[in-house]
Amino acid sequence: MGCCCARRGRTHAFEGRDLSEEIDTDEHIEETGTLPLDDWHRRKGARMVPFAGYHMPIQYEGIVAEHNWTREQAGLFDVSHMGQLLVSGEKAAEELEKLLPGAIASLKPGRTRYSLLMAEDGGILDDLMVTNATPWIEADEEAGIEGHWGEPAYYLVVNGAMKWDDIAHLREHLDDDVTLTHMDEHALLALQGPNAATALNRVMRNVIDDMIFMDSVTHDFGEWPLRITRSGYTGEDGFEISIPAEFAASLADRLCAEIEVRPIGLGARDSLRLEAGLPLYGHDITEETDPVSADLLFALTKKRREEGGWMGHEAVAKVLADGPAQKRIGLDIEGRMPAREGALVYSGAKQVGRVTSGGFSPTLERPIAMAYIDTNLAEEGTELEVEVRKKRLPAKVTSMPFVPHRYHRGN
Repeated sequence: MGCCCARRGRTHAFEGRDLSEEIDTDEHIEETGTLPLDDWHRRKGARMVPFAGYHMPIQYEGIVAEHNWTREQAGLFDVSHMGQLLVSGEKAAEELEKLLPGAIASLKPGRTRYSLLMAEDGGILDDLMVTNATPWIEADEEAGIEGHWGEPAYYLVVNGAMKWDDIAHLREHLDDDVTLTHMDEHALLALQGPNAATALNRVMRNVIDDMIFMDSVTHDFGEWPLRITRSGYTGEDGFEISIPAEFAASLADRLCAEIEVRPIGLGARDSLRLEAGLPLYGHDITEETDPVSADLLFALTKKRREEGGWMGHEAVAKVLADGPAQKRIGLDIEGRMPAREGALVYSGAKQVGRVTSGGFSPTLERPIAMAYIDTNLAEEGTELEVEVRKKRLPAKVTSMPFVPHRYHRGN
């Protein structure tokens, strides 16, 4: 996720800083566009900021209050700035596997997978979610047609600041037999928190009962055609709901009518994802970052990691063989002063790394950060120092997530 500048590796998203203090809400007003829920946010009293090329809500009642509400109840996030794409055609999986290191062909209909869009040199162009959205065609007894799967189709959600670059990259490298559709007339809402399922079940009975983490279904809610995916960016159980833009405000109103649900802004979205140890594109991962250093090997299916056949494989295989020079790690920082992005990390007198995301954790009530440090110091428990405002603060390497994930994985 990034801001208005969308050149590769040069995003300057607001996450990882004290958002409430650093953003000038009047800056770049004429340069930014509006999303389907713009009026809805303003009616709710949101403080709007330029983000990813659009006016977006940073907060409603306060970042910490919204953060805690999402951890305890259910928060509704507008993430309509994200790019929603559909790749379809008989060769869709084969073509996507040339660009993504994950197993796409074996992804079952209705299942979602986190993946990476790779560059030739092994750098990460973007991270994304890909869902096998191949439709099931119902049987037609009169026509003598049995039920069957339709044309293969894959639904991709990419980062907002990178979507135009991603679309250009995909158009350049996908075969002409594959169709790429930008679903730019759709909004995207994320309902997150321990009571998200309770609230959504009350609104849409029996739709999500059997869904587990990374399941995705289509559902016609009255006249609203939805795609509901059990996923999100907070570490909590939750759902992302794709909906035609014309119905987005009505759905947001319907969800917020539930006692568990409140609208939540960008500020809390960032503090939640940091506690969940989830990387942010343009900060914790960039075009200069490889998946091994970024600790994202889970996104490289073992078989495909070994066999290759995807862009950047040779470069990534070399890092796997040689070992990365630095690794992304978590840091617990003593005291109350947060280390922000760019803070230097030291071992004794030697600089050994740099913070890529950091802030004060409302849940843990202490500063936390992500950083890249020399691999030989990346073991959990290693004692380091972080320079904040010309002071060296004691820090310790810790495992991530900082706050345990609570995804619903079933029984």
